[in-house]
Amino acid sequence: MDVAEPITAKAASLPHGGTDASLVPEPPGPAGERMVLNLFFEERDDRWFPGDRHVRPLLRRMLLGRSWISGQRRVFLNLRAGLDRLGIRYRVNDYGHIRKHPDELACIIGRPFVLDWFAWKNPLLLGVAMYNHPLETPEHLDDLHTRTILVPCAWYAEMCRPYWPHVEVWPVGIETDLWTQTPAGQKSVDVLLYDKVRWEHERYEADLIGPIQAHLAASGRTVEVIRYGRYKEEDYKAALARCRSMVFLCEHESQGIACQQALSSGVPVFAWDRGGPWQDPDYFPHKVRYEGGVSSVPYFDARCGMTFADANGFVAAWGDFWSEVSAGGFAPRDYVMDNLTLEKGALHYYEIAEAAMQRQAR
Repeated sequence: MDVAEPITAKAASLPHGGTDASLVPEPPGPAGERMVLNLFFEERDDRWFPGDRHVRPLLRRMLLGRSWISGQRRVFLNLRAGLDRLGIRYRVNDYGHIRKHPDELACIIGRPFVLDWFAWKNPLLLGVAMYNHPLETPEHLDDLHTRTILVPCAWYAEMCRPYWPHVEVWPVGIETDLWTQTPAGQKSVDVLLYDKVRWEHERYEADLIGPIQAHLAASGRTVEVIRYGRYKEEDYKAALARCRSMVFLCEHESQGIACQQALSSGVPVFAWDRGGPWQDPDYFPHKVRYEGGVSSVPYFDARCGMTFADANGFVAAWGDFWSEVSAGGFAPRDYVMDNLTLEKGALHYYEIAEAAMQRQAR
């Protein structure tokens, strides 16, 4: 098998001015005749002058310290890490190259405004989840139904497929060598309560979160609470190292990277999985009624833990869950190692990209 030669990085002109690395060196690996992926990722558009999207994060970091890593940036970083491990070559934000090679696939990971920067002539692989729902697609991008679009899980794909026929399911891999298991003897807290309730929080504080906390207190369990969007990644990692289990509260998830980081850390999860329709208030019930059944843990099996539908279900099943935790009956990290490593995610992405090019060639 041939060994891929590292590619020398160079600067590429961007549509709004400024430069970015176009070709990223990769370690020698089993790349063979694999195509070079053209990856595009932008978190922000220019606001005040051409290229200021590069300056604003630096100023923000100087003033406010290290910023929160968004879910879409985490997808991009983990994909690159997986590709590096496999030795698959890729360019990053090389707009000059992609405009000169309209026959090559453009993999636009984020955000949607990148599609407006110029008239893309290339076959496109979009996402993961660039739009919350196909109804968001601007009218001038009515040809997206011919593109390959990635979404993170099966239920999301079923919701989008009537609008986008070429939908593929792709979950990004988890950094399993970073999110590692802590020996049971070093644990000091029984439960990490992860609160990612996004809508009607006051209602669920009374109907769900409060009753859960009360039951845990009555059961004699020690509890630590963490709120989505209000912590640094290293704080979450440290909390997982302290805690024996996690109660995960979220209306629904398209992938659930934070939950999977807990599973990779060997922490069993008791997840609120209410099911039912997609109830994002920006869409439901006035725009979208998807009744296929959503999930807060779309990647989950009996090794990972258990689920409950409401506060009564939590109370009824908590004893069984805690008994399994105490007995070491769950094996959540095994599930992640079997399904969600960086390498598995990156190889799956490459295979989808390859298939997208083959479809365009027909």
